[in-house]
Amino acid sequence: MKALFKATAAYIKKCDLMLLAIAVTASLMGLVAVYSATLSMGSDKYMIVQAAAIALGCIGFFIITLFDLDRFGDLWIWAYFFNLVFLFSLRFLGTGGETTGNNSWIRFGPIGIQPAEIGKLIFIFTFARHIYVLRDRINRPSSVLQLIFHALSTAGFVYIFSDDLGMCIIYLMIFIIMFFASGISMKWFLSLCAGGLASLVPLWMFVLKPYHKYRILVLFDPDINPDIAYHGIQSMIAVGGGKLFGYGYLQGPQTQYATLPEKHNDFIFSTICEEWGFIGGVAVILVLCLLVWRIYHDAFEAYDRFSYLVCIGIGGMFMSQILINIGMCLGIMPVIGITLPFFSYGGTSVVTCFGALGIVCGLKMRERPERLR
Repeated sequence: MKALFKATAAYIKKCDLMLLAIAVTASLMGLVAVYSATLSMGSDKYMIVQAAAIALGCIGFFIITLFDLDRFGDLWIWAYFFNLVFLFSLRFLGTGGETTGNNSWIRFGPIGIQPAEIGKLIFIFTFARHIYVLRDRINRPSSVLQLIFHALSTAGFVYIFSDDLGMCIIYLMIFIIMFFASGISMKWFLSLCAGGLASLVPLWMFVLKPYHKYRILVLFDPDINPDIAYHGIQSMIAVGGGKLFGYGYLQGPQTQYATLPEKHNDFIFSTICEEWGFIGGVAVILVLCLLVWRIYHDAFEAYDRFSYLVCIGIGGMFMSQILINIGMCLGIMPVIGITLPFFSYGGTSVVTCFGALGIVCGLKMRERPERLR
């Protein structure tokens, strides 16, 4: 028993409980917002699912910290192909979300999982390990091409088989952030950026579907397609209507009269701004900024290059989703169906977010042998 207490004390001392506390705070704020957003729907299902996901996520956080990710490092190629197969399964098993038009979900009765959501963590692990394997020759053209193919093939599977442009963009942003942090020469990084900009024209002409194009164009002229512009317009009305202190909890007209679409997931930030005002919106941003800062703090305290890159990728994942979702709600970015971490409704999203933080905490807790440094 004494040994158990000693081991527990040592675990608590090493564990980043501050990171978990920030995540729990964000989740509870989100739970309060989800209750308001779903009150008019007349169902307790959303609250039950969200609360269960938070509880499961907290348990998962602690369990994941016990696993040493490095022990699975040699399996990164298998994990890469598993991720592609997992995403490819959407071609046959995928269905849309509750109200979405994409093909992102696999459902087993009332239970649904989103492969691309889980696949983000697999991609971060495999890409970090790939960089580590190539560490001594990372600036060779063959190495650069390998890393680009790794990222584009995974992001491409997301777009092709789930038709989820928003999730595809998140994968690409994670890739860019990790690529920059890999120690790659700036000539290669700037060349990649230039190539990415040059590819925008053919992507627009031959890859993007018409409704994806309209989601971008309505930012500049909502009259081009009023139906697609509707979500963004209602979101801006909700955010602006909240003014400084908001209408009050459970009092937001756009939220309570169901004028605001997707008010419990994609536009949960708009719900918060309408009912809690500018003060509430700033509070949400501060909590999420604190979360990202803590992840990067742990990244720079990691004991080896592989752990550092995984933490950087996870921090990039959260940062990308936060920027896109809030920009979407404010009408300065296209509406592409990205959830706000820990705040938006969604069991898979919440559990994945807690799992990601468990990975960060677990990597920070472990010293590595010299071969990994």
